[in-house]
Amino acid sequence: MIALIDYGSGNIRSVSKALQHEGADVQLVSTPDELGKADAVVLPGVGDFGDCARNIKSRGLWEPLQDWMRADKPFLGICVGYQLLFDSSEESPDESGFGFFHGAVKRFRTPGLKVPQIGWNELEFTNGNNTLWRGLPESPHVFFVHSYFPAPEDESVVTARTTYGETFASAAAKGNVAGVQFHPEKSQDVGLAILRNFVASV
Repeated sequence: MIALIDYGSGNIRSVSKALQHEGADVQLVSTPDELGKADAVVLPGVGDFGDCARNIKSRGLWEPLQDWMRADKPFLGICVGYQLLFDSSEESPDESGFGFFHGAVKRFRTPGLKVPQIGWNELEFTNGNNTLWRGLPESPHVFFVHSYFPAPEDESVVTARTTYGETFASAAAKGNVAGVQFHPEKSQDVGLAILRNFVASV
């Protein structure tokens, strides 16, 4: 069973449908007890970093999710769910992230750049052997909606980069824990293939 974390925000319905399309048994999870029955976790995210963090904490899920990641169990963070894996964000300086990856989430600052980035952009794989990328074409395009991006301190965790005004880490992974800045559920065949790879890895 894949636990899709429901904390009152995030693109729950479309992520759930995409995972189910790829054969996953998906359950919406909003309590620690429900999380204990899962084989894998997907943390979606839409909106403000601080609001997402506070909503997860208010449901008692923050520490259990930290324990899940520390135990190296299958985990996928999407968009703000990816950003929350880092220490902090310029969007919400008073709210901490999980700190699974060290580094801060930063805002695009290139002069004249339209922010947020909304639309299709290219992935440049830095680790083509990553499980999520199995069977994908070289330099595939995926769909982004974001104004902020993580800047990992450890370059070895970066599995893909994307350039929008500046080059940023559009995906990162360590062990069985991974995050992507783009929306696989909105990225058509490439996105479904990524989710299929995640489901197959569970």
